[in-house]
Amino acid sequence: MNRRPPLNGSFPAVRPRRLRQTPVLRGLARETDLLPRHLVLPAFVREGLSAPAPIGSMPGVVQHTLDSLRRAAAEAAEAGVSGIMLFGVPAVRDARGSGADDPDGILNVATAAVAAEVGDALVVQTDLCLDEFTDHGHCGVLAADGTVDNDATLERYVAMGLAQARAGSRVLGLSGMMDGQVAAVREALDGEGFTDTLVLGYAAKYASAFYGPFREAVDSQLQGDRRTYQLDPGNRREGVREALLDEAEGADIVMVKPAMAFLDVLREVRDAVSVPVWAYQISGEYAMIEAAAANGWIDRRAAVQESLLSIRRAGADAVLTYWATEAAGWLRAG
Repeated sequence: MNRRPPLNGSFPAVRPRRLRQTPVLRGLARETDLLPRHLVLPAFVREGLSAPAPIGSMPGVVQHTLDSLRRAAAEAAEAGVSGIMLFGVPAVRDARGSGADDPDGILNVATAAVAAEVGDALVVQTDLCLDEFTDHGHCGVLAADGTVDNDATLERYVAMGLAQARAGSRVLGLSGMMDGQVAAVREALDGEGFTDTLVLGYAAKYASAFYGPFREAVDSQLQGDRRTYQLDPGNRREGVREALLDEAEGADIVMVKPAMAFLDVLREVRDAVSVPVWAYQISGEYAMIEAAAANGWIDRRAAVQESLLSIRRAGADAVLTYWATEAAGWLRAG
């Protein structure tokens, strides 16, 4: 069968290039947009700092003091970014992550400070996981045999979620990948009157090699790995199944993480669920582009924008990215 494009004489009758002739035409034909409102800024705040501390493996990213965090949040809001996701790094850790639900713990104090500073302009969000707060670095409570105890961890997540809601978090980012975490936290929030607090279920969170720089950012104490609770990178259907479970348990939003190595999963999750789908462009993805740009191998700005656009094109309604404020500035400038 002849499958050649139709010709008009010896020339092609169909000319897709007509739509690419000028910037205006390309804009009219563009299928996917990227705007500042699509971006969320992850930010780290560390207890006891007197000045922001650079993170060596993530050039341009720092562990914040409370004051510098307030400034970063204000800058993000001014740039048109929609949200800020907070991660706390405590001075003291223990086996059960006691600082996670302490009202005077660094994450809850920072949440209240940022909510007071920019709560009307940014959606203040918090990472709901124990890994930053435990002395063993796992995302949950350990059983006697050293494994992560799923149901005992849910009790800690409930306490942590209520503490974050009381501190002023509007979106709780359940990133621990425990079975039943969304249902447990949603029930507790509703029981305490926090019916308007959103639950973001990290549904398809994979055990990825690209988390490395994040471990430095939160001074992780992890020994071993998280493969008994995070997803195997080879499993696509399992990511969709987890997203559907989170939606059924009451998640307002579901997450795919990492983003760029799992764009196929992101597309399938977007097609499967009816709630918003977000994706997290994680530390290793950030670090690779920064390193390549620093060596002059790629155009930094073009690569950053293309990477974010690819995540949007795959189906993300919003993207968590360490470039959020900078990229929003570029987008607003045209």
